[in-house]
Amino acid sequence: MVKLGVSLPQFSQFTPGADVIAAARAMEEIGYDSLWAFERVLVPEDQSGVHGLYGVPGLAWPQIYRGVADALVTLTTAAAVTERITLGTGVLVVPLHLPLRLARELATLDAFSGGRLVAGLGIGWSPDEFAAAAPVPLSERGRALDDFLDIAAAVWGPNPVSYSTGRYEVGAADIGPKPAGRIPVLLGASPGADRALRRLVERADGWVASGVTPEQVTATLARLGELAGEAGRTTPIGCTVQIGVLGVTETPVEPRQPFTASIDQLAADVAAFAEAGADHVYLTLPAGMRDVKELIGRAGELYEAVRAAGV
Repeated sequence: MVKLGVSLPQFSQFTPGADVIAAARAMEEIGYDSLWAFERVLVPEDQSGVHGLYGVPGLAWPQIYRGVADALVTLTTAAAVTERITLGTGVLVVPLHLPLRLARELATLDAFSGGRLVAGLGIGWSPDEFAAAAPVPLSERGRALDDFLDIAAAVWGPNPVSYSTGRYEVGAADIGPKPAGRIPVLLGASPGADRALRRLVERADGWVASGVTPEQVTATLARLGELAGEAGRTTPIGCTVQIGVLGVTETPVEPRQPFTASIDQLAADVAAFAEAGADHVYLTLPAGMRDVKELIGRAGELYEAVRAAGV
């Protein structure tokens, strides 16, 4: 049975704090396996050229991205009012953070939640976010992720901690708190991006995928298997898929519109990704909801539909 998750309400139509608490408690009671939060620092007014969404010239950023609540604060709030549900970042833009600080924040959240954190990580794409917040230039985002993975491995391990990445260095020091257990690391990677896929095979527990089709999941998992064989990796590679949702309709919509579907269509999408090889699927339901009451109601309907289908 595929693990099923839902995003937390980070958007401006929700009441900060209170709606996260209500949603987190409800999702755990409904039976969801995981709660997810993502990172968006800003929305530029100039969206021409490289400032467009995903760097596509002139592609408009979604209005829903304006005023997104901090991912780790959101997950910490959810952790405080739940007991068993997994807490995932989908994803954190690692190069926007100082690596030691981020490693300690993730370790602290894992310790406070009793070992429930999954760290989904990416390298980012927005030159505006990098100009506003990053300690490294956009051109060095791959190296920044590698630096973080090295530093996190050291920080999450036993004291004394020591590391040297060329940019950051610790001789020998006690750094805590330590995670409650081993924090699973998921890396984002586009299908066909072999360099990112090789890093995933060498450095992560699994793939966190968004904006993909079931066919792309099947093909990419096959490629990851090939790369794992070349690298001598014997441990399994997990696959978590994000299904983007900006609207839920009462009845099925045909032809399908981007990010819009009925509950039955979304349940079918979950089943298709599970069949393609995903072991964990989560949906961004809050982006398409008016308020937390609607979010909880729709989430309950979706959970029932997915499990009734035997997925």
